[in-house]
Amino acid sequence: MLLFGQLHAQTYEIGVFAGGANFIGDVGRTDYIYPSAWAIGGIAKWNRSKRYAWRGTLYYGQMVIDDSKSGMGSREQRGYSFKNSVKEASLGLEFNFLEYNLHKLGPAFTPYLYTGLTYFRYNYHYWDAGLLQTLDQEEGSFAIPMTLGFKARINQYLILGGEIGARYTFTDNLDGSNPDGSNFEEFRFGNIISKDWYVFSGITLTYTFGRKPCRDCFE
Repeated sequence: MLLFGQLHAQTYEIGVFAGGANFIGDVGRTDYIYPSAWAIGGIAKWNRSKRYAWRGTLYYGQMVIDDSKSGMGSREQRGYSFKNSVKEASLGLEFNFLEYNLHKLGPAFTPYLYTGLTYFRYNYHYWDAGLLQTLDQEEGSFAIPMTLGFKARINQYLILGGEIGARYTFTDNLDGSNPDGSNFEEFRFGNIISKDWYVFSGITLTYTFGRKPCRDCFE
């Protein structure tokens, strides 16, 4: 009976994310945190202890990639500009810096780190003689998320947070600078050794539910 209670008496969260997205690569700005367009998403968490939670997310973001706003003379002279979008699903572990007990009365807040594995899809582009070429297809790749955030309970059921999450991707073609395949070798430019990054920054609002674990009944 005790084992059954521990397996089925955890605290769960579901909620939403809203904010912005930006890109870091061979085209456009090189700022690590500079949202260029909007991003939205959904979050689910399983709080397994006061220190960590299993987490899954579905995010969608638009990115405006513009050489003229890069602050770099060579890129401004080149003048590439376009939009791309990212659809991602991520699973991983969220670690709390402070003990985070949602079953006690009073404030509950903590900074946190999140990492895991992300799969995302994006629009496939390449540049030909300075003109953007768009193939009518999407490409998929994986990324490692590295997210730093802060969350606090605002009442018995709602938790408000903010986070900045960088994704180190396994592709170098979010900006069309390194298209795959031998037929595209002539269209490659920039640093083809390093991979692209993208960043989601924004706020989260989650609703928490689930019974108090038996091991905490007398705390």
